Amino acid sequence: MPEILQYGFMQRALLAGVMIAMIAPTIGVFLVLRRLSLIADTLSHVALAGVAAALLAGWHPAAGAFLAAIIGAVGIERMRVSGRLVGDAALAIFLSGGLAVAVVLIGLSGGFRVDLFTYLFGAITAVQPRDLWVILGLGLGVLAAVAIFYKELFAIAFDEEAARVQGVPVDALNLLVTVLVAVTAVVAMRVVGVLLTSALIVIPAATALRLAGTFRATLLLAVASALISVLAGMTAAFYLNLAAGGAIVLTAIALFAATSVLRRS
Repeated sequence: MPEILQYGFMQRALLAGVMIAMIAPTIGVFLVLRRLSLIADTLSHVALAGVAAALLAGWHPAAGAFLAAIIGAVGIERMRVSGRLVGDAALAIFLSGGLAVAVVLIGLSGGFRVDLFTYLFGAITAVQPRDLWVILGLGLGVLAAVAIFYKELFAIAFDEEAARVQGVPVDALNLLVTVLVAVTAVVAMRVVGVLLTSALIVIPAATALRLAGTFRATLLLAVASALISVLAGMTAAFYLNLAAGGAIVLTAIALFAATSVLRRS
């Protein structure tokens, strides 16, 4: 048995990574196609404010991140639907606001703490059995929602106005997608940290879109790209003593760069 599989903490880390690699790019494909990739980064920063608030109040950080991300998701969609701000402006306000709230709360709590660093930059090797059940439960919820509303999400991903004319509840589905992104960001932050969560959602999807010819193939390639990134990144982190979150994201970027070269050749 390889050394990396001889330790219980690495077995849990690999299992968590595999589950997240199947969840994050699935919702990421819909974001990239709709040119809303920034929403993942925005909700990650809002989740950071939730983590800081939870640490200050003595709650579990994941609970604070989940609550803050859901509130942020609903707020972003309400601002977009109202028409008072275009999508990018609403995202910029929530991104800056989330980061500002986090900085203020971190200051009130006496500065950076070890717990906060694990959520900022990820601590996949510290994943506990309880974390695995949380990731599994939330992940199944995200994948089930995508499966149930697959046709409708496919329709609004390519032509929102045409879908609206056909009677598809576009506004409700937009809210659903944003909430699913919020849940995915909270799930993924344990692996790569809130600052790099959006990378695991967006980059594998962008890589797949450069290679696949159909939507279904794009979903499968995005998941495959994320799995390769997580497994290769964690293996490199284990044997080379690197930060796991950074190694995973750099592997994903390397795959994206390789597909760019492949398309040109």
